Amino acid sequence: MSVVKVDDLRVAFGAAQVVRGVSFEIGAGECLALVGESGSGKSVTARTLVGLTGEGARVSAGELTFAGQDLTGLRERAWRRLRGGRIGFVLQDALVSLDPLRKVGKEIEEVLAAHTGLSGPSRRARVIELLASAGVPEPELRAAQLPHELSGGLRQRALIATALAADPELVVADEPTTALDVTIQAQVLDLLASIKGQGRSLLVISHDLAVVARLADRVAVMKDGVIVEHGPTRRVLAEPEHDYTKQLLRAIPAEHTKGTRLSGAAPAGPRRAPGEVVVRAEGIGKSFGGRAAVQDVSFTLRAAETLGIVGESGSGKTTTARIALGLTAPDTGTVAVNGRKRDVQVVYQDTLASFDPRYTVAKVLAEALSVADVPRERRRARSVELLELVGLGEEHLARRPLRLSGGQRQRVAIARALAPGPSVIVCDEPVSALDVSVQAQVLDLLEDVQRETGVAYLFISHDLGVVHHLCDRVLVMKDGRVVEEGPVGTVFQEPAHPYTRELVAAVPRLAAV
Repeated sequence: MSVVKVDDLRVAFGAAQVVRGVSFEIGAGECLALVGESGSGKSVTARTLVGLTGEGARVSAGELTFAGQDLTGLRERAWRRLRGGRIGFVLQDALVSLDPLRKVGKEIEEVLAAHTGLSGPSRRARVIELLASAGVPEPELRAAQLPHELSGGLRQRALIATALAADPELVVADEPTTALDVTIQAQVLDLLASIKGQGRSLLVISHDLAVVARLADRVAVMKDGVIVEHGPTRRVLAEPEHDYTKQLLRAIPAEHTKGTRLSGAAPAGPRRAPGEVVVRAEGIGKSFGGRAAVQDVSFTLRAAETLGIVGESGSGKTTTARIALGLTAPDTGTVAVNGRKRDVQVVYQDTLASFDPRYTVAKVLAEALSVADVPRERRRARSVELLELVGLGEEHLARRPLRLSGGQRQRVAIARALAPGPSVIVCDEPVSALDVSVQAQVLDLLEDVQRETGVAYLFISHDLGVVHHLCDRVLVMKDGRVVEEGPVGTVFQEPAHPYTRELVAAVPRLAAV
């Protein structure tokens, strides 16, 4: 029997119809994955199942039922009885989803108070049980902490515990692992798989096909509000029929994609051979509040070379990058950078936060060019040259960040970093927030720019597939130390350190189907 039935679902906001005739069913103990990029309609579809479609939404369907109950026309009070009770909802960003002023245990206890008849002491005991079952160590301690006191992985597991508190029949998980380190991602996927194993229905929304391969029984691929392909996971991922599904699969960076262009464009030419050393770090260390964040880290980086740094949150990779940028002074050791301070630039993960929203692209680039002493009368022409280098045009100069897509903003960020003519660009998780095909375009762009300019990249990422595809060499960091380093193929294919082996083993692979 189907727990969820959706037939001809349509959702519109004003004149824009964002979901157009979507149909699917989910059985008990079954996981369906909705896959697609931003704007495909997958999250709107999921939110409609929990009554959170959004203000001003117009929803219609031939059938929209949960456990035989018609969901069309439900009032908010009825939705509140379902949501959190019989339907659990897990969002990507647990820090936003959890109340920052409420202890984690109280958050879970509120669900139990609203949807169960448990007494106060029984609720508190159940909170500890839920956190433990979600894989949270020291659950008594964690229940008494605020969300910001937990790591990203612990917050996500606490959010899942909250979603499971009232023993729901359906769990809807919207991008539940996107921002997580690879080993934490694996733990959360195992937890979600155990939910399915308990006979609950699971709807997972993701743009990561490797994650889907590990978890889902069936996959529905969405594009422009329509399901373009739907079927068993093994068949869809191994023998895709629709061109869009094939495009998504081709765009996934991995070991076998190294040396190819993910976005399918013609190659830009052969790679440059690594040149002279442009960064030399020797024995750098840094502590915060008596805790060592980085200990005795040494590396070199050559012109036209890409050095990856991988490791979980707290491993010291971002602190190492900040020391290389000159934003953080090391307590011990030295970093020598070729030439002037502006020879090192940076591209961040969250480009929207790194731009002044009041600035146009023209002003963003002009400011960067002024630092490079480019004469005022040359700045517009040079800005156009930079935009063309990153695949944009003069028409983008008048736009502000909010009027650019995520991929366009990241291209402008790369153009800004290139403006002073640096020898090194630090890339701190530059593609982790991007859809797979946009990510492919940006990774291809980084390689094109390196071929054109000879710039070196220090590339920070938790995505081992991206690092394997892009980087020449890699440092693996744990607890502030480098535990393994070498050519990326050697380190990932023949890892010597137990921690590296753990990271490599945790990576979700399409081969799982």
